[in-house]
Amino acid sequence: MLEYFSIKREVFGLDISNLSLKIAQIKKKEGKLKLVSFGETKVEPGIIKNGEIIDDNKLARTIETAIRQVKGEKINTKYVIASLPEEKAFLQVIQMPKVPKEDLGSAVIYEAENYIPTALEQVYLDFQIVPPIKNHLDHYDVLIAALPKEIVNPYASSLKLAGLEPVVLEIESLAIVRALVKDELTTLPILLIDFGATRTSFIIFSGHSLRFTSSISVSSNTLTEIIMKALDVSQKKAEDLKIKHGLTGKTKANTRKIATKKEEGEIFEALIPALVDLTQQIKKHLEYYQTHAGHEHLASENKNVSKIILCGGGSNLKGLPELLSMELKLPVEIGNPWINILKEENEATELTKEQSLAYTTALGLALKAIKENNGL
Repeated sequence: MLEYFSIKREVFGLDISNLSLKIAQIKKKEGKLKLVSFGETKVEPGIIKNGEIIDDNKLARTIETAIRQVKGEKINTKYVIASLPEEKAFLQVIQMPKVPKEDLGSAVIYEAENYIPTALEQVYLDFQIVPPIKNHLDHYDVLIAALPKEIVNPYASSLKLAGLEPVVLEIESLAIVRALVKDELTTLPILLIDFGATRTSFIIFSGHSLRFTSSISVSSNTLTEIIMKALDVSQKKAEDLKIKHGLTGKTKANTRKIATKKEEGEIFEALIPALVDLTQQIKKHLEYYQTHAGHEHLASENKNVSKIILCGGGSNLKGLPELLSMELKLPVEIGNPWINILKEENEATELTKEQSLAYTTALGLALKAIKENNGL
């Protein structure tokens, strides 16, 4: 959400995470949006730790490699919209009096000191007005976003070392919402869960805006490591077993008859503690939100989360939606990162459905680029 300038140029999206880079570029062709470039490149462990860049020179070289290796059209622009780490960000909707808009910026900065747990001179701060569904407010709802400068600056440095010009640096959750929420509007709150390789993020969206975000350490890699230890197999073998078996068949009512095969049973038994932890963490965050969600202007008075949408590569785990739905007593569905890109639901895409989930953030960043350039 940190914008350096606004100009009509070709721009691509770059999702930077602890262990991978994902690139996506969308162009408008024959009246339709089309993914023209995409690719994924691994990031060597230790270059980025918990969202913090440790070696910007190595990351820059990895970015250069990722750009060279994209599939589809070559990346012929230096302009990029890149992601910033969710776990290091602070986002919150605050209420502001209806001062003249030219005075709103200084008023937000003054008010933000009451919310942001870090001194303002040590963070980059941005904000946007949240349009109400009921347009009769006597105040502004304002989404504020802040990230420590010591976290953001190495991202900008790495991009520039790679020969790129960052147009926007955007917190991951904003890109995820843009990709998954139809027209970026809901009449009831929803929970988006980004089940990634090294962490899982919870994003609650309601009306026109994010309302709450948080991250936990339970991740797709956590499950792989558990299988490695439980079955004494290699990481590759554990990953293969996780993909092959997942949790399929483990969510039927009569759980005593689940483990029909020894391997499946061992995997499921090993994963139980992590899955219990995951569901308990989701319940805790839902409870927190639902007891602190008193100020939203929705068409309904119901402030409870209405459904859960999964994304991220880890959401491809077989049986995960069914397990979560059963435990949380809420509808759970796999997200569609093309919902705001394709005009027709069955339109062919360059990525499979499973691949698309891992590209959710990159597609959201690319969508921001094409929207701003084309006034969509």
